[in-house]
Amino acid sequence: MKRFLRLGLIITAALYIAGSAGIAATPAELYDDVWKIVNKKYYDPTNNCQDWDKWRYRYANRLKTQEDAYVAIDTMLASLNDPYTRFLQPKEFSEETQSIKGSLKGIGTQIGIRDGNLVIIAPLEDSPAEKAGLRADDQILEINGESTKGISIDAAADKIRGEKGTAVTLLIQRKGVPNKTYSIVRDEIEVKSVSTKPPFETSKIPDDIQYIRLSSFISKNAASEVETLLHESAGKKGIILDLRSNPGGLLTNAIYISDMLLKNGVIVSTVDRDHYKNTTKARMEQLTTKPIVVLINKGSASASEILSGALKDNHRATIVGEQSFGKGLVQEINKLPDEAGMNITIQRYLTPSGNDIHKKGITPDIMVELTKENVEAKDDVQLKKAIEVLEQMTCLVQKNG
Repeated sequence: MKRFLRLGLIITAALYIAGSAGIAATPAELYDDVWKIVNKKYYDPTNNCQDWDKWRYRYANRLKTQEDAYVAIDTMLASLNDPYTRFLQPKEFSEETQSIKGSLKGIGTQIGIRDGNLVIIAPLEDSPAEKAGLRADDQILEINGESTKGISIDAAADKIRGEKGTAVTLLIQRKGVPNKTYSIVRDEIEVKSVSTKPPFETSKIPDDIQYIRLSSFISKNAASEVETLLHESAGKKGIILDLRSNPGGLLTNAIYISDMLLKNGVIVSTVDRDHYKNTTKARMEQLTTKPIVVLINKGSASASEILSGALKDNHRATIVGEQSFGKGLVQEINKLPDEAGMNITIQRYLTPSGNDIHKKGITPDIMVELTKENVEAKDDVQLKKAIEVLEQMTCLVQKNG
């Protein structure tokens, strides 16, 4: 049995892979496996205020093929009204687990449902989506000319994915500008987690500041890459940790990186269906005591919110930017028979101060909006503010030191 914890959307908050690959199952057995998992683990014990037992035998003697089971499972899970609890057919499950290994196929964008609308949480760095100009909080109105009204995350992802070299057309609605159609060529995408280069080439980072841009928590190497840069920051006076448009990934990465930066204190707490609260505290040796500024925006979700929340509530960093996405639920993935899988919400998480940030997000200490005009002028006012704040923090440290 292997355990992975994951936050964010593909994706969401925690990933736990259990079960045995290659075990054949009848359609009825596959359906019943999913029913049992929800009955045992779903974070809402009322299962969206319904009698869950009614679903167990609803399709008795009617599931003849795997496709029958897939449709029945999707219908059953839809009754939970939870976009993060979803069934993954074998191809989708393979792509999900492949992302942990550091590669994806498609256009490289994380998607979610907000207020019933399909939205982009964040495009991955250097992905076709980012290069085409897609941004966090863009609403996807159409995929290849078909409306996304009422669409599930699974169905949308399936339409957006495709073979390398083929194109997908998205109709995008963005606040303050006319709707625009984007034609984006799919590619094989290497998931890059950590960089020392800011998003705009025109931005200048002072030599005595360690800038770390963490664009995803997906890769299993993300925490070790951050650790390497922290060791290399010995001669720097402060650290800027850029989590903007970071949609999340492995929960273990968020906890490990938080632990590197905290001397003590709570990192995160999770609460399950039985109201059992599990609290994770900093336990490792603190790698640096240097002042830290964290950058977040509306595309910072899940694992990004755990890390920024841990540093904020423990008064370890100053948070600069915009309100984060607000993804405070923990998912688990179970490996099902016949190479299928299932994401299921098993917990909600709380910041160290006990704040439930789901649909609320993390509020920065210093609010700075990056406007359309700023982006077009490649004027990163948020990063400039972070540098200014860090300079002030280091001056205070030297004065009091």
